[in-house]
Amino acid sequence: MTSATERNADAADHGRRRHRASLIILVIVASLGCLALGWWQWTRFESAGGTGQNLGYALQWPLFAGFVVYAYRRFVQLEDEAEDPSSTPKKKVVVREVPVGLLPERPSAARDDQDPQMREYNRYLAELSARETDRSTK
Repeated sequence: MTSATERNADAADHGRRRHRASLIILVIVASLGCLALGWWQWTRFESAGGTGQNLGYALQWPLFAGFVVYAYRRFVQLEDEAEDPSSTPKKKVVVREVPVGLLPERPSAARDDQDPQMREYNRYLAELSARETDRSTK
């Protein structure tokens, strides 16, 4: 008799395998597409109108194909590491506070409430805000 935990793990593993098959197909299609584009750029380079830019792209596309394969392999490795809880060491998290006075004080903006233009402008903004609030509540 299997436990519910084992059945859930089997179901998750089956779903992951099905998901991996689609990822493998995606990696193959993307890699072949990059290699085909590299071949196309190579033939453009060898043609009469080919330039160094075509050569650069012809060398660059296979690197993209290699990166797709590398990224998939890394994804699988990280996924497997996440499944295995014994591979990650358990560290006790300790919350630490920064001592007072250790960091420099941030300068604050100078408040100039004595400026008559600033008071008038703030009054105007408050009036506009009050009008907008009145419109939105009607």
